[in-house]
Amino acid sequence: MPAEIYLIGIAGPSGSGKSFLAKHLATALQADMIELDRYYRDLSHLPLAERARVNFDAPEALEHELLIEQVARLRIKEKVRLPVYDFTTHTRTARTEALQPSKVVIVEGLFTLHWPGLRELLGTKVYVDLDDEVCFARRKARDVRERGRTEESVVEQYQATVAPMARRYVHPTIAHADVVVMGTERIEEGVARVVEHYRQCTGVIACQ
Repeated sequence: MPAEIYLIGIAGPSGSGKSFLAKHLATALQADMIELDRYYRDLSHLPLAERARVNFDAPEALEHELLIEQVARLRIKEKVRLPVYDFTTHTRTARTEALQPSKVVIVEGLFTLHWPGLRELLGTKVYVDLDDEVCFARRKARDVRERGRTEESVVEQYQATVAPMARRYVHPTIAHADVVVMGTERIEEGVARVVEHYRQCTGVIACQ
């Protein structure tokens, strides 16, 4: 792939283990990371009660235009300032975080393989697959622990939007993956298969 920065994209349903794989892969490759969750649209113009009713599990909830623009700039080694999102208030903060890419950048999130404009920038496309019941259990634990949610609100959101939107927008993107990792397999095995594809595509073996 004729790019100075190599981009790896990781997609999959909520709770499948995308972030876990991305963190281990970043360590293995000494890579930088971008989470799609940073790019949720700012809802500060709406009352707090209305913000909570927004469908955060559809691609339209993310400012994909900014995401693709910044990833494209990173690909040519430009420094970017990443947005910072506050999940407790559903707003984008005034703070940003600078990223000067090194040799590899990992892009991770639900819809990483959804937008053609993002897919075409990626050297290795990964999909993390996992049974819906396990995904739900992981999602509930995370949102209560890290995002200040109640169990009842998590269950309601999962049934109303998370599961149906995953079936509509996320699950089909497995068709674009170069590597499929199961969320139940040993993390070392998943990392090894992604690294193998990365090495193929960076010149050791011709990229398929």
